[in-house]
Amino acid sequence: MSDASVQKSPLSLAEEAMLATWAKENTFKKSVTGRKDAPLFSFYDGPPFANGLPHYGHLATSVLKDGVARYKTMRGYHVPRRFGWDCHGLPAEMLAEKELNVSGKKAIQKYGIDNFNQYCRESVMRFTSDWHDYVERLGRWVDFEDDYRTMDQDYMESVMWAFKQLYDKGLIYEGERVVPYSYGAQTALSNFETRADDSYRDREDITATVKFKLEDGRYILGWTTTPWTLPSNLLLAVGSDIDYVEVEDDGVKYILAEAALERYPELDDAEVVRRVKGNKLVGLSYAPLFDYFKDTHNAFRIVAADFVTTEDGTGVVHIAPGHGEDDYWLGKREGLPAISPVDDDGRFTNQVSDYAGRLVFDANNEIVADLEKSKKLFKSALFTHKYPHCWRTDVPIIYRAMSAWFVDVPKIKKDLLAANQNINWIPNNVKNGAVGKWLEGAREWNISRKRFWGSPIPVWKTEDGELIVPGSLAEIRKMAVDPNKVTDLHRPFIDEVVLKTADGRLAHRVEDVLDCWFESGSMPFAQMHYPFENKKRFEQGFPADFITEFIGQTRGWFYTLHVMQVALFGREAFKNCVAHGILLGEDGRKLSKRLKNYPDVNLAINKYGVDSLRVYMLGMSVMSGDTSAFDEKTLTEVQRNVIQRLRNVYSFFTMYADVDKWVPGKALAAPKSKNVLDEWMLARLQRAINETTQYADAYDMPKAMKVLADLLDDTSNWFVRRSRRRFWKSEDDGDKADAYATLHYTLVRLTQLLAPWAPFVTDELWRSLTKGMGLPKSVHLSDWPEIKELGKAQAKALDDMHQVREIITEGLSQRASAKVKVRQPLAKVTVPKVGGQFTDILAEELNVKKVAFKTGSVVLDTTLTDDLKAEGAMRDIVRHVQNLRKTSGLNVDDRIVLHLESADALMQRAVSEFGDVIAQETLAVELSGVPQEHAATAKIDGVEVSISLSKNK
Repeated sequence: MSDASVQKSPLSLAEEAMLATWAKENTFKKSVTGRKDAPLFSFYDGPPFANGLPHYGHLATSVLKDGVARYKTMRGYHVPRRFGWDCHGLPAEMLAEKELNVSGKKAIQKYGIDNFNQYCRESVMRFTSDWHDYVERLGRWVDFEDDYRTMDQDYMESVMWAFKQLYDKGLIYEGERVVPYSYGAQTALSNFETRADDSYRDREDITATVKFKLEDGRYILGWTTTPWTLPSNLLLAVGSDIDYVEVEDDGVKYILAEAALERYPELDDAEVVRRVKGNKLVGLSYAPLFDYFKDTHNAFRIVAADFVTTEDGTGVVHIAPGHGEDDYWLGKREGLPAISPVDDDGRFTNQVSDYAGRLVFDANNEIVADLEKSKKLFKSALFTHKYPHCWRTDVPIIYRAMSAWFVDVPKIKKDLLAANQNINWIPNNVKNGAVGKWLEGAREWNISRKRFWGSPIPVWKTEDGELIVPGSLAEIRKMAVDPNKVTDLHRPFIDEVVLKTADGRLAHRVEDVLDCWFESGSMPFAQMHYPFENKKRFEQGFPADFITEFIGQTRGWFYTLHVMQVALFGREAFKNCVAHGILLGEDGRKLSKRLKNYPDVNLAINKYGVDSLRVYMLGMSVMSGDTSAFDEKTLTEVQRNVIQRLRNVYSFFTMYADVDKWVPGKALAAPKSKNVLDEWMLARLQRAINETTQYADAYDMPKAMKVLADLLDDTSNWFVRRSRRRFWKSEDDGDKADAYATLHYTLVRLTQLLAPWAPFVTDELWRSLTKGMGLPKSVHLSDWPEIKELGKAQAKALDDMHQVREIITEGLSQRASAKVKVRQPLAKVTVPKVGGQFTDILAEELNVKKVAFKTGSVVLDTTLTDDLKAEGAMRDIVRHVQNLRKTSGLNVDDRIVLHLESADALMQRAVSEFGDVIAQETLAVELSGVPQEHAATAKIDGVEVSISLSKNK
């Protein structure tokens, strides 16, 4: 699908025409406002960034969001669908830095924060029209007119209110912590922004096994993959219950975990002097590796820590409290400072004079070399490991002690876990798996960013450290020295607002802005400017009935929504959440434009149509949380077996209905018929209605799509195929009318069942099928088919037909084994007892003259007589005549003059004995001895038959 010249298919062109119809008739708005008094179905739509074009990964999420919203609308709910935009944060700032060629905080400040933020403001909405076109072409209905933007003043004020609420509850504080830091973006990140699914990369680093010298001259061996943190070493940690050994090699004594000995062949010949538990090593002192912080009180000793293992290294962990989360808390326990001699650019400060100005990762080799020179290095080696990288700049993360503002998430962990149990997660194992485990280990959330484009942290400080935390613009204006300066909550304008306390002291705002995830987590209420406006409206729709994004958002948007709403309102943010899986390219790798491992979205739409893409993606196991690879072959099959099959059944119906001038009645009700095919079809349809509703209510889209695909297959390849003669026959009897009514009703209900998932083709067919019936103009304005428990008669119809079809499958298998083609009539089949009303079906499907009933298995008589062979030849002749009718451009009801000629005796006998049947089947008014206008030569069992025909005048 790399050819950009792929022409738009008829399916795609028909969809574009339907888009124009919806726009002209305002169908989307009518679908929402028409049910404004109905029960509310609340749906939160995760806002995208608009400073980049949508990509293929949005497709799965979009079709699920739209499908559920359309379905719930048809089920009788009022479903508002408000679109929103993420505007703040690193994505916008990184793009601005690149385009302005302004890199780093100092350069931005020199350029002007006002100029920089103005550029961000303009750039974030650059691609809104492209997003609009993309979303619209997918058939996704959302409200772009009443959209919200996180950079709007109203939204930001609600975010400010939320900060104030959390602060007043004692859930927000300022403190020093070791946090993941991106020197590429020059800001700290949240711990969940270094999640393993998209930020860890393979990285080769030099490892160091270092000799720490004890006071008695022995050495304890410590191991690290980050030698750059060794200048900041203050402690060594061991496991209290781990077995350690003291070994002697060439007169030098080393201590390490016994389990680690096998990793050090250099000590194979060393003698084990003694064994001790780790707790016996606690309290020993050692000499500092470097002199930089040698005077640190209470440092350079061995302590116990429960995070120490023997899985790698020496079983002795080097501790730098300023450069590791576990290190920090251990240092705090031991009363040590979090020393971090690294600047905002990720370079050593003058505190570490020998390496000052060096990027810390670049200093690894030099530090290891210096340790070797000073005889403090036992061993070094290259080591490939997974290491977190900045999700926006792709630089490796530094863990660094910094002052920041935090949400004390562990304080509400019990509430978070309890509220999580109220959520219906799809797949269900996410609840106590990915989500539950993440909540169990919840840490403080760093919500401050030392950046520029974002909602301000609404904290002002006086010189003596008193904090003022306003929760609204009104509060700021009330306390402002100059209320006229309160015009824009963005920097630098808000920075210029000075507040004063009741006793006249001045307070200046802290410079940090909020993590944009704090804004995203505020979306449920901030989009409505709650609590300043729409209080009742928000409360009516909270928690949301439904949200969905890919499973990675369990540590992103889903997580921040959950934390914010539980912290603010004491309950979960949403009731049902589909955390769908990850979509891979056709080669099983991550979707990549560079690798070209997936079809271009626009070309796929042009070739297959959106309906095919939607049904294909909704039917993928990715909708059940699995990781799935895009498969164009399967997409092709969905187009053929669902979308095109529906069109084919519709075309068959209209072709004969137009000929017979059949029109439906005014009411949309299941017809009454005594024909076993009709009874079965109507029962089969009702079962599908019940099952589709059941699975759609449970957000199990793959099963819902399977039900509908199977229903279409049964409608086309069983009901229509078995009923063809009922439509063909010339007499206009009650059975023919029943066939029309049954197929029409089935098609109408099929368009409704498929409407949320394949909205284009279904609306096109609905409009034609229901014309003049007084029903809603669009299928999307109609009510979902009613669930009805199957009655005994319906259940029996399904069971009987199932048994009949199993008998047919077995009989056809026996034909295949005997190598007798299906068009060749046979004398007899003996089958288990089923209703006599199925005799004709069994006879025709198995192509036998007689059906005998007897308890036992299916037995097919495959003996061929000359009479049977002649009839079989006749069937082949009819097939070839019908093909010639089609290729000659005749209408389905055109009568013909037919000429048949062959030198073969069997073919001559077939024409002679079965001429009337041939004429009836092919609508021939005459079997002529003279060749006709349209001619073809057919080969039947190796024998030539000349066929020609012309339209009867």
